[in-house]
Amino acid sequence: MEKFLENPRHIEIQVMADGHGHAIHLGERDCSMQRRHQKVVEEAPAPGITEEQRKVMGERCAKACIDIGYLGAGTFEFLYERGQFYFIEMNTRVQVEHPVTEMITGFDIVKEQLRIAAGLPLSITQEQVRFTGHAIECRLNAEDPRNFMPCPGTIEQFHMPGGPGIRCETHIYNGYKVPPYYDSMIGKLIAHGEDRKSAIARMNTALNEIIIDGIKTNIPLQQDIMNDSGFIAGGQNIHYLEKKLGLT
Repeated sequence: MEKFLENPRHIEIQVMADGHGHAIHLGERDCSMQRRHQKVVEEAPAPGITEEQRKVMGERCAKACIDIGYLGAGTFEFLYERGQFYFIEMNTRVQVEHPVTEMITGFDIVKEQLRIAAGLPLSITQEQVRFTGHAIECRLNAEDPRNFMPCPGTIEQFHMPGGPGIRCETHIYNGYKVPPYYDSMIGKLIAHGEDRKSAIARMNTALNEIIIDGIKTNIPLQQDIMNDSGFIAGGQNIHYLEKKLGLT
């Protein structure tokens, strides 16, 4: 029998371990904006998580890496409710949402993975990890923003947004054919600001600037989320987006 959590959030902690007895954590991410257990928006740091909670849980996850002899990048995922963390699983890989952690720490997770794979020790200690500002990532999917049906096809026009704090990761280009065989994600849009309010404002600007013509995408949904009063307030649970969309 498992404990029932009525209003949980999805909080995860990024770790790195080098196999030489050293491990660090890079803070937490909030991935509670979900649809059918698929993450839609991720952000770091998580609204409402205190420095003390971050320190305690981060150190606990780093120690677990040392105890099990873990090697490389990983993520400890938790359900969080009323100040308590409940372990779900560990993802033993770099994740889609890792850029928000990179943006607030200035730490290149993929580069560090390569160093570790080459047998080198971690390049920084826990004391050197610093958190600056706030970062938000919107997953860009080739799908109908109303019924979420996949929308493969040819991208006729693609314009990548830019500006301070904006990062766009994608493989698409003008004339690219989105195949029908795989996950519908075609890119990630990340915005970093000095605080959560400025990160949301920059994301709104970037979502208004990006152009992906020829197929339907979930950009309208992401714009709706960024302007939603509940999301702006922060700290919503994993059921919030589905209730907003009328899916539950």
